[in-house]
Amino acid sequence: MVKTYDVLIVGGGVIGCSIAYQLCKRGRSVLLLERNQLGGKASQAAAGMLGVQTELHGGSPLYKLAKASRDMYPGLAEELKELTGIDIQYVENGMIKLAKTEEDAKGLLELTSIAEKEEGLEWLSPGSLSFYEPHLSKDMTGGLWIPKDGNISAPMIVQGLGFAAVRLGAEIKEFTDVHDFIIKGNRIEGVQTSAGPFSAKETVIAGGAWSQSLLTKLNVPFQSYPVKGECFSVKASPRMVKRTIFTEDCYIVPKMGGRLLIGATEKSHTFDETISIDGLMHLMKLATGILPDLSYAEWEKAWSGIRPQTEGGMPFIGRSEEWDGLSVATGHYRNGILLAPITGELVADMIEKDIPYPLAEYRRG
Repeated sequence: MVKTYDVLIVGGGVIGCSIAYQLCKRGRSVLLLERNQLGGKASQAAAGMLGVQTELHGGSPLYKLAKASRDMYPGLAEELKELTGIDIQYVENGMIKLAKTEEDAKGLLELTSIAEKEEGLEWLSPGSLSFYEPHLSKDMTGGLWIPKDGNISAPMIVQGLGFAAVRLGAEIKEFTDVHDFIIKGNRIEGVQTSAGPFSAKETVIAGGAWSQSLLTKLNVPFQSYPVKGECFSVKASPRMVKRTIFTEDCYIVPKMGGRLLIGATEKSHTFDETISIDGLMHLMKLATGILPDLSYAEWEKAWSGIRPQTEGGMPFIGRSEEWDGLSVATGHYRNGILLAPITGELVADMIEKDIPYPLAEYRRG
């Protein structure tokens, strides 16, 4: 007799693993299918920033969701360490969002004035900026100090969530490609895969940039596109920079052992993961313009990832209006790591409480 799971999740990145973990905490039987290795695509390529104020602000419809998700990380880090022994390397090292021009400075000062007081945002003049991070370029006109933002290890959070889900009863099948859906009337009853059919009461599509190719088979009205991002890392003195440094076109994230992660280029509408010399040279020029001493750092490696962006710019989190037994959680773009904990809880709530169409403002832009 073929086993029927409570929930079948397609996609083993940080979003799929977070959903699996939260559902298993609630006693649901879960099967997670991944076409490659767990966390082998965009999640593994991410820098792991928990930057609520980098792209989101008080006026964004995603701001409160992002803030709540970031604030879940300290407790989640402890849970995963206790369950699996995996350290996701959570640090609350703060972030400085730099202003290169007077216009940038004006925008950041406005953000300071509207931010919630408990976030503790503080404008740093060029002199104060040098006190916080003495190795930054003296050409900066100032920066916004964001003390509560931090970062984690992206590969470790995926492994931690996945292993924790397994400890709580989930089954994970890697290198399993989903070809089609099992349909009865207007209900999705599972999927057809390279390893055979699998049945479930609820199927969740969390395949990142690859979600649309599956949803197209069902004529679900969801529009997204892939965005390639190239990054590189170096080894440097831990004294070079202590806080995450962010600008609109480049970020520098300090990690354990003096590693610095630098990203990221953007190229839309491509699944080509080739790393280009042109892209890396552009990124290096931006990064050394921010932190000149990077020129003397030891090269480590370069990589790329494909991020899922929706046409409306918002992630799609919700249950299908067209098909019973189908949910979707994708389109998180550059905020997948940041939004993973809250997305896992939202989808688990949605399925557990049988909520039909939650969070419409986040589902379609």
